Amino acid sequence: MNLGFLRAVRGAMALTQTSSNKCCGGYQKVFEHDSSEVKCKMKFAIYLPPKAESSKCPVLYWLSGLTCTEQNFISKAGSQQLASELGLIIVAPDTSPRGCNIEGEDESWDFGTGAGFYVNATQEPFKTNYRMYSYVTEELPQLINSNFPADPEKMSIFGHSMGGHGALICALKNPGKYKSVSAFAPICNPMQCAWGQKAFSGYLGPDKSTWEKYDATVLCESYAGPELDILIDQGREDQFLTSSQLLPDNLIAACSKKKIPLALRLQEGYDHSYFFIFSYINDHIRHHAKYLNA
Repeated sequence: MNLGFLRAVRGAMALTQTSSNKCCGGYQKVFEHDSSEVKCKMKFAIYLPPKAESSKCPVLYWLSGLTCTEQNFISKAGSQQLASELGLIIVAPDTSPRGCNIEGEDESWDFGTGAGFYVNATQEPFKTNYRMYSYVTEELPQLINSNFPADPEKMSIFGHSMGGHGALICALKNPGKYKSVSAFAPICNPMQCAWGQKAFSGYLGPDKSTWEKYDATVLCESYAGPELDILIDQGREDQFLTSSQLLPDNLIAACSKKKIPLALRLQEGYDHSYFFIFSYINDHIRHHAKYLNA
């Protein structure tokens, strides 16, 4: 067991380590804690590179998509090797509260459990627990900065699908908080697609003006912060692209209007799966390292 990492978490804020695996010279770990934001136990995965034994490291936050837990990214994306080489900590939280015994939270795969959509719910019965936006942007970074060798001045964010939506809104709603942002097949304009309309109706209610606070395309139109260099990869064979759930063209138009730099790469033959993410994960890590290691 690595003594440096033990020192880092000793006396931590009620963190319980549930797994630890040596990986690429560092450690892939999972922790559980009682969350003050979502009022239940939450899990997050954290990759600690070898560099973290001796110095603070930048932190890259990954937000996963519908139905995922903290496990999908760490077991399928293949991010650890380059993170080890570049000295980056990667944190991947779960996608929703779990086990809250809320009526209706387990009835469908695209709403409730595994589908928190990274918003702060305002509607009963979800508003007490479904506060994933504040969990990701406030509680989790405070937890990481307090318990691990993380540089609090250097953090970036990326994600996939629902998590790509989450990454984009976190960066757009918090100018300067994140050094960079990227996404794989993000839900770009949730107000205009079935997934987003279902989630926003249930979590935020019928007033669509409240939905605008969590829609990347709408947020781009009013963004006035430091320049964001956005990288998006989208598979051309993605079934959710053709079913109009992702709507990247709407985000492109909004970014173009506001002159926000956006590189959207359409990748021939790729779908919505982790095979796609695995194929281009190193490009995204390097994109963030440009800013995090500057």
